[in-house]
Amino acid sequence: MTLSGDTNGEIKKKGRKPKADNYFDVREEVAVRMFLSATTYEEKNYIYNESLRKPLDKMISSIIRRYKLYRKDMDFIEIHSDTHSFLMTKIDKFKPSKEKKAYSYFGTICKNYLMGQIIKDQKETNRKISYEDISYDLENNNLRPDLVYYIDNDNLDTDKLINSYLLELEKTISDKTLNENERKLVESLYEIFLHHETIFQSTDNNKFNKNIILLSLREMTNLSTKEIRTCMKKYKKLYFNLIQGMVK
Repeated sequence: MTLSGDTNGEIKKKGRKPKADNYFDVREEVAVRMFLSATTYEEKNYIYNESLRKPLDKMISSIIRRYKLYRKDMDFIEIHSDTHSFLMTKIDKFKPSKEKKAYSYFGTICKNYLMGQIIKDQKETNRKISYEDISYDLENNNLRPDLVYYIDNDNLDTDKLINSYLLELEKTISDKTLNENERKLVESLYEIFLHHETIFQSTDNNKFNKNIILLSLREMTNLSTKEIRTCMKKYKKLYFNLIQGMVK
């Protein structure tokens, strides 16, 4: 007796077809580490072409389309090529010793770069008066004394602040009293501040930086925005106390 037209007498299983393998999985993660440890250009070039170029192309295409990160006056191919080129300048910054996924790191770099470039383009479009024009007017016109404001304590070393905060976060990670969400958050914050130079590109907009941090934290921790904000109070207080101590 046969079922479902199967001449071998085997019952065919119904349901969805198996999903195709992920385009950036274990094989690609290994290839990234091989690329970073390669000592010659020829070896790096071979690993890149054989194992990384296509997965990275697919990743970037997916990010652009999923988040609609299109740039004015640039077609898709130009945006894709520019983003891929930028990513390759940052690939050596990835640290396998941190036991993080290269996929997550590369995705974050690409998203933040694209978002930064879009905001930069928008600023250029909206700018009606250049900084040079404003500076010239201020320097060549007498201002009323009561309209002049001098800023004090403008010499806070950003790199020193970030390095000090990293040390404080590192101490906090070993705190046995942290709950699971607090631990996830502090480990993710440490990773973000450790790579701050490559993660936050092309923007001096504070609101934009906050949005990028929140997006990154949600992806790294799988916590909701509400959970992140609740746990963040501890680390905000740590940060502000550190600033106050450095200013004094």
